[in-house]
Amino acid sequence: MENTLKEKVLKSIEVLKDKQARIYFLTQDTKGNAKASVRFIYQVAKTLKDAGFNPIILHEKNDYAGVAKWLGEEYMNIPHRVIEGQNLEISPEDFLIIPEIFGFMMEQVKQLPCAKVVLAQSYAYIVETLQPGQNWAQYGFFKCLTTTNNQKDYIERVMRQSTCDVIKPYISENFHPKSQPPMPIVGVHTKEQSDAINIIKTFYLKFPQYRWFTFRDLRGLTEVEFSNSLRDCFVSVWIDDESGFGTFPLESMKSNVPVIGKVPNLPAEWMTEENGIWITDKTLFADVIADFIQNWLEDNIKPEMYEEMKKTSDKYSNKQEFESSVTTLFSKFLINRADSFEEQIIKTEE
Repeated sequence: MENTLKEKVLKSIEVLKDKQARIYFLTQDTKGNAKASVRFIYQVAKTLKDAGFNPIILHEKNDYAGVAKWLGEEYMNIPHRVIEGQNLEISPEDFLIIPEIFGFMMEQVKQLPCAKVVLAQSYAYIVETLQPGQNWAQYGFFKCLTTTNNQKDYIERVMRQSTCDVIKPYISENFHPKSQPPMPIVGVHTKEQSDAINIIKTFYLKFPQYRWFTFRDLRGLTEVEFSNSLRDCFVSVWIDDESGFGTFPLESMKSNVPVIGKVPNLPAEWMTEENGIWITDKTLFADVIADFIQNWLEDNIKPEMYEEMKKTSDKYSNKQEFESSVTTLFSKFLINRADSFEEQIIKTEE
């Protein structure tokens, strides 16, 4: 190996061992709207920054709205870089983390010398932007991060040349029970707005005697507004057929708000018969909500449900455990990358 090249490789190894390799997180612009998948990226990046790593939020356009308004100003202190009109600095020791929805960009970054990782928070989109027969490994993406073991198993069956690691999300401290009794409000969080409208209209048509109960759409709020609004509710409704993790039900449980939800196509691994009311037919929502209201008015909700809700949400409420999982995994990434460079030197010299 020529001395100049060897010196560059040794420099890359030093950067990796000092945790100063750039870790780029390509991030969707939500135009100021709250989105759990983007929040997860920022939580991971902030954890790495606080632990002495070198994360960078990468976005496509100069007019990127950011997350300050709905997630908090402190998250905008993470370094940000824009792709538009810029020559992005990429070195062999760097990492590029691309969400599964940006599969169409894999061709564009195929020749970059850095390590490439897919962040797959939604299994339903892992092939959406790929051509038939294509897989991540063809573009140099042999590693994947996801949020549940169920998704890990599914992804590894589809993308058989890529291996997955799991980082379990955590539900922030903004979500907690209300000290006062809840109000006669049904919190609604559906992926498709039409589902929310259909549930509400059907309910009032079938059960006019409960017209004094109100429904609250919980989308489009900051995290603080969202958590405060959720605490006011006595029950919440959730539909997301393609959910990979299921953040909203866990936020409800942590807020001591029972959930009436439709079982997604890939059932959440935290979902049990005891911690919520789970249905498979969304045409039944109006009837199930009415039954719950009647039981709630009669103080006939089983205490065991609230106990199970707390047990479930507690598993996703440990911030220290989340931070440890993030730093341990990325430390392993950097060490393995450094080891591969050292092996490259040894093989070349031999």
